[in-house]
Amino acid sequence: MTVQRDAVLAALRRVDDPRSGADLVSAGMVRALMIEGANVRFVLEIAPGDAPKMEPVRAAAEAAVAAVDGVDQVSVVLTAHSANAPPPDLKARSAEPKGAQKIPGIDRIIAIASGKGGVGKSTVSSNLAVALAAEGRRVGLLDADVFGPSQPRMLGVSGHPASPDGKTILPLRNHGVTLMSVGLMLREEEAVVWRGPMLMGALQQMLGQVQWGALDVLLVDLPPGTGDVQMTLAQKAELTGAIIVSTPQDIALLDARKGIDMFNKLEVPILGMIENMSTHICSNCGHEEHTFGHGGAAAEAERIGVPLLAELPLSMDIRIASDGGAPIVVSDPNSAHAQAFRALARRLIEAGNG
Repeated sequence: MTVQRDAVLAALRRVDDPRSGADLVSAGMVRALMIEGANVRFVLEIAPGDAPKMEPVRAAAEAAVAAVDGVDQVSVVLTAHSANAPPPDLKARSAEPKGAQKIPGIDRIIAIASGKGGVGKSTVSSNLAVALAAEGRRVGLLDADVFGPSQPRMLGVSGHPASPDGKTILPLRNHGVTLMSVGLMLREEEAVVWRGPMLMGALQQMLGQVQWGALDVLLVDLPPGTGDVQMTLAQKAELTGAIIVSTPQDIALLDARKGIDMFNKLEVPILGMIENMSTHICSNCGHEEHTFGHGGAAAEAERIGVPLLAELPLSMDIRIASDGGAPIVVSDPNSAHAQAFRALARRLIEAGNG
């Protein structure tokens, strides 16, 4: 039985932070929550020097989670950021424009884009990243969907990235993927209210000041549309190319064409298209149906002369796995859904793009 993240968070909301009076989750103390089957691990972030008086809170949090149905083992650690090395403030400064730059240590950068929201672009990005890692690649994932950062939840990562000098940002890692996201700097329910220059500055910092290390490929999960983030990425980083994710229906393809046109104007190669939610298999009777139509992305890919990289299914299993912080590629690696992402990863590698 896999423990649900929401059940763990609900248990932690019943434990209060004595300093603020708020529960541990609302106070933003719960970090790096990891759930692996029946085992739960997380960190409670406290102020430097507070460890002795916060030990009872740690014990209470451990007991609360241990009481959740299905939990066999709980590990809770107290940690504190050094007062001399606070987490970086991505809003504080913006980098000077220097033109497109190669990011040291990163062989390839691939943008994952869509014309509209709701087509599953972030789900594709997280599963593709994990699938590439499973194929032996060194993979990074930059969650550039600033207003809706979902990758920390999908990859089961939480906590503030450390900054040893206030400038360099140390990313977090899970499932073999190195991750950086604005969502790691904020509470999960906190909105980002930034104008264009702040967005551009934050993106440039996440590209240039994050210690990515040596990567074969960095995937960039872009927000939907054709706005500041997309243009900044194309103008400031040397991109290998872009992958366009769309569902089959005409309304999604209309917006996907705008994204394709944007990348063409920015002289970014289109590596191919992915038709997501292409088919649905009923879990009760096995009947296959095309809820959003079928073949629209294939026809568009043929029209513009790029490969159709994959036709991915609409599946509740994929959604549940992503919500639980373990993409289907790692939570159910032998499933047909996981194998579809593995095949996509292998196709990119064979083309020299993975």
